[in-house]
Amino acid sequence: MQPKNPSDMKIKEVVSYLNSKYPLGYQESYDNSGFQLGDDTEDIKGALIAVDLTLEVIHEAIEKGCNLIVTHHPFIFSGLKRITPQTYIGKMVYLLIKNNISVYAAHTNLDNLMHGVNGILSTKIGLEKTTILRPMSGKLRKLVVYCPVDYANQVRSAMFQGGAGCIGNYDSCSFISEGTGTFRAGDGAHPFVGELGKLHFEKEVRIEVVYPTVNERQIISLMKDAHPYEEPAYDCLDLANPWNQVGAGMIGTLPTAMPTKEFLKKLKEVLNIPVVRHSELCKDTVQSVALCGGAGSFLIGDAKAQKADIYLTGDLKYHDFQQAENTIIIADIGHYESEQYTKELIFLDMSEKFSNFATQISTKSSGFVDYI
Repeated sequence: MQPKNPSDMKIKEVVSYLNSKYPLGYQESYDNSGFQLGDDTEDIKGALIAVDLTLEVIHEAIEKGCNLIVTHHPFIFSGLKRITPQTYIGKMVYLLIKNNISVYAAHTNLDNLMHGVNGILSTKIGLEKTTILRPMSGKLRKLVVYCPVDYANQVRSAMFQGGAGCIGNYDSCSFISEGTGTFRAGDGAHPFVGELGKLHFEKEVRIEVVYPTVNERQIISLMKDAHPYEEPAYDCLDLANPWNQVGAGMIGTLPTAMPTKEFLKKLKEVLNIPVVRHSELCKDTVQSVALCGGAGSFLIGDAKAQKADIYLTGDLKYHDFQQAENTIIIADIGHYESEQYTKELIFLDMSEKFSNFATQISTKSSGFVDYI
């Protein structure tokens, strides 16, 4: 099969990929990630990636012939009561529509992924053995399905293919128990085994698998396709288990302990910022590092509970530093600065998937805070 020409690919195909790569089900309740503006049935000409949507970024997209802008921060968080060129957002909306440019945002759904915003920041500063700082709850379910013994492997494999059966670093996880199922086929039924109107006893297995809720529709569809019964019996059960692959913040370790001031200097170099605001340097060295890209004051308690030596985030207020209580170092490394590598992350994901249109990182995307 020949690769598609750019004119053959629609924006909605890119949106579909981004939705699958950064599932919208992982965004926070206050967020507004996803397709924000435009006509996704238009042909994709090029994509520009930025942290924030600004007039400068839009003009850059126009100059470079890009009709899709992918940002980290949504430029529309809540309902707009009016759209006029007298407001900054209004000016952007007018310019976007006038030039047929669509906008997509991957925000907290990308923040909360293991390989997302915090994952790439951890890599940049050299952390190892990273785990989610505050794993999400309510994002896992258990599927229980009953099928004939001879079809157990077929049904199980189908559910694994859909994304079920992953627990931590293990996949293909399931539990199987044997028993006897009963049923009676009524009028209009086409039973795989048994006879119409007669009670039937069948040796069956009960298969249990854990799965992410965002994959539920796909897993159930694949299970039904692989199942021999006309009406498979199955249950979807909510789990209270936190999921260590999705959640807020991240914690990891440096290969070896570093003198605290040396580590802070390294942060300034890596993030290219002149200033790191921090609480009292109550530790001479640091090795366990917790972090949260963007605004992460809500995770200070989690970092302390996991005995991190230092916690890195942005947008900290004066009294946030007071929570250090001489047990942890709290450092403000800037909101944009801690999320700047999101552009690179999205670029790599999109470039790996799509080669038939240009994906570029914006040169006009920068933070809203300057330093003297």
